[in-house]
Order: sequence, then structure tokens, then C-alpha cells
Amino acid sequence: MKPGAAELPMGESVMVQMRTAIERALAPASLEIIDDSAAHAGHPGARGGGHFRVTLVSDAFRGRSQLERHRLVYAAVAPLMSGAVHALNIIARTPEEGI
Repeated sequence: MKPGAAELPMGESVMVQMRTAIERALAPASLEIIDDSAAHAGHPGARGGGHFRVTLVSDAFRGRSQLERHRLVYAAVAPLMSGAVHALNIIARTPEEGI
């Protein structure tokens, strides 16, 4: 855990970990992570982890299909998917595609 992460609410701590993992793996030009868990309260799977929206632009996506791009993002955050993260909504684009 990062220094100071213990003081953060759970969703924010997860977002810090997610941001670090994605930045290391994909060096995005831009990255936005939104905790969308509140919108899924009461959903049967929601109790096992948070729901997040991830929007990023990276050169790593050049020449790759949407499926391959999503796999790259999931690979970057794989350690979080076994508990802290239940679902990801991913928008992954190249710099030319923009946001």
C-alpha cells in the first residue's frame, strides 16, 4: 500500500492503486478514473468490489482492436480484480482518436 493510502476512503485508495498500475503499464497521455460504485448499490455483485469507469488515451493502443485494448487495461489492474474491483467500464483510445 502507498504511504498515506490508509487514510483514504476505500474507493479512493483503489483508484490510487488503479492509476499507478495503469500509468506503469500503459503510460497514458490522459487518464480519468471515476468510482461509479454508488450507482450499483444493491446489485448482487457490488458487495465484492467497486465499479469504476476508466477513460484513457495511450500510444500502447495503436494498431490494436478494442478487445486487445481492454485486455491490456485488465492485465494492468489484474491484482485489483480479485477483490477491490468488481467491474470496469473502459474507454481506451489512441492519441489520434482522442477522448
